[in-house]
Amino acid sequence: MQKLFQMLLAIDRRIIFLIILLALSIPIFLHMSINIDVTKEVQTFYNAMEALPAGSRVLVSCDYDPGSEPELQPMAETGFRQLIKNHIKFVVMGLWPQGQMQANKALNVINEAKGRYIIENGDTLIVGRDIIVVGNDTIRYGRDFVNLGYQSGNELVIQRMGTSIRAAFPNDARYGRPLDSYPIMGGLNKLSDLDFIFNLSAGYPGTVEWVQFAVDRFHVACGAGNTAVQAPQVYPYLDTGQLTGLMGGMKGGAEYEKLTGFKAKATMAMVSQTAAHIFVVLFIIIGNLAYFMTRGKARKR
Repeated sequence: MQKLFQMLLAIDRRIIFLIILLALSIPIFLHMSINIDVTKEVQTFYNAMEALPAGSRVLVSCDYDPGSEPELQPMAETGFRQLIKNHIKFVVMGLWPQGQMQANKALNVINEAKGRYIIENGDTLIVGRDIIVVGNDTIRYGRDFVNLGYQSGNELVIQRMGTSIRAAFPNDARYGRPLDSYPIMGGLNKLSDLDFIFNLSAGYPGTVEWVQFAVDRFHVACGAGNTAVQAPQVYPYLDTGQLTGLMGGMKGGAEYEKLTGFKAKATMAMVSQTAAHIFVVLFIIIGNLAYFMTRGKARKR
């Protein structure tokens, strides 16, 4: 038994790294699944989005960069799927410079028809950019969704949008045209004209600022998806009713996917993450056990 424990202590770390790699990758290739319990805050967010009637207009603010993509991008993709499925129009923006690009990337991922284009009224509409096809639903840029882009100013941008969206974003980010040229913006002049705000946040500016200004000052309901690090900071807003649902980290994204039925990246990542955590804990237990079992023999020497 002593020799066995000594062998365990002498295992090359590269073997351990290989085992962790296999634990992370095998569940993905085998499409394995685990039971995911849905928390109250994620259920609240899903219910709020599901309760929006067809034709409602939602602001999607992507306030994160590629560094937070593993946690927040699955939420964005699932959120867009739910909006499109329920025929809800959405306006995309970002308080972070890379936010609009993350939104475009999410829409491109969920789009099911690529490599085609159509000419309409002199405009070249590219499928996957101007026309998004998800299942039996097709949405068109300018009519069903629009991208306002990024505007510097942090929470000042939110305050400006509270009185006039066009004061903050005179033109859209894709074509640089006045917002009034797009049907989706008809009658949409300020934040209070929106039916809901969906914020994806990795820090400042993000969910805290949307709650403090859009919710408290302009009385627009807001639900959010945050990184696991930031989520504890905004949980108090759930208790006060200022935040309408919250998804925290990869687990929150997996719960959201379970509710919508769109099992994708977050669900697969949770399986891999769980397997890796199990092996890490086992290695810690085995390592400590082997150390204590061989310590007495080392002292005798």
